[in-house]
Amino acid sequence: MQPSTAERIARLSAHISPSNLQMGESSMLERANCRAKGGAPGFKVAILGAAGGIGQPLAMLMKMNPLVSVLHLYDVVNSPGVTADISHMDTGAVVRGFLGQKELEAALTGMDLVVIPAGVPRKPGMTRDDLFNINAGIVRTLCEGIAKCCPNALVNLISNPVNSTVPIAAEVFKKAGIYDPKKLLGVTMLDVVRANTFVAEVLGLDPREVDVPVVGGHAGVTILPLLSQVKPPCSFTPEETEFLTKRIQDGGTEVVQAKAGAGSATLSMAYAAVKFADLCLRGLRGDAGIVACAYVDSKVTELPFFASKVRLGRGGAEEVYQLGPLNEYERVGLEKAKQELATSIQKGVSFIKK
Repeated sequence: MQPSTAERIARLSAHISPSNLQMGESSMLERANCRAKGGAPGFKVAILGAAGGIGQPLAMLMKMNPLVSVLHLYDVVNSPGVTADISHMDTGAVVRGFLGQKELEAALTGMDLVVIPAGVPRKPGMTRDDLFNINAGIVRTLCEGIAKCCPNALVNLISNPVNSTVPIAAEVFKKAGIYDPKKLLGVTMLDVVRANTFVAEVLGLDPREVDVPVVGGHAGVTILPLLSQVKPPCSFTPEETEFLTKRIQDGGTEVVQAKAGAGSATLSMAYAAVKFADLCLRGLRGDAGIVACAYVDSKVTELPFFASKVRLGRGGAEEVYQLGPLNEYERVGLEKAKQELATSIQKGVSFIKK
């Protein structure tokens, strides 16, 4: 039966001003019911930290993804405004906002994928370690919520320093008895996106035609682009290799300095995060052959966590690939990366176990 004119007006006004609702018989017109919950077929995605510099463009891009049916936007500040703004986009996903710690559980209940850009951004002169004490506490709190409300969800962790926050998340999940190593993925896709772009510039190609595996971690020398494995196959001079490796490793610093105190790499990070989240959703859907680099629980090296290519499927990172043949430059770089990574991983584990 078609709703009456009065009901349609009530539904519209509920979006604009929820307090206009009359309770009792008209409670069916509550804002959450203005559309069938999860109208389009697809996945339920939560973004934790949705009002931040990465969170806002990330939320906008996820609203555009046809695989998303429900999009939950959580933050400790400003999430109602971001939610109102993004909810006006004429795409399929139903958007709901959640504000503050007391609404975290509601934001997480029933989610298939949780993307976490929450935390403070890096400022000029700030090392990734300076971020640690603030962001470590934030990640712990959010992961405790995930363990309680959506223990089977896939988790994409962006909050820096990723080399330490992923081990923190793992320890929280272990404590809660729900740790599935396949479902916790540190997002290193921005390193791959930068590598593809910078290598394409040197080769004179379209970046979309280039694929550069980037392994190790997600900070400084732990970022190791495997330029000997670039597709399409090509070769670089030692000078080009050094230039490209350094630029890929220092990509974040390049943006921080260019923004001169006005922020860090938020837009390219949001793009990379959505690119990775889309691959995760396609894996959850059951698509075959979905491969991407991510920082995961790993046996590729002696370290407990390491970024390399993984195959994404319904269970998350269903297969973690070996590094393949490395040249001498990459072997030296790998040893440097592992040294720094070991310290960062231990720092994360100690934060929870202290």
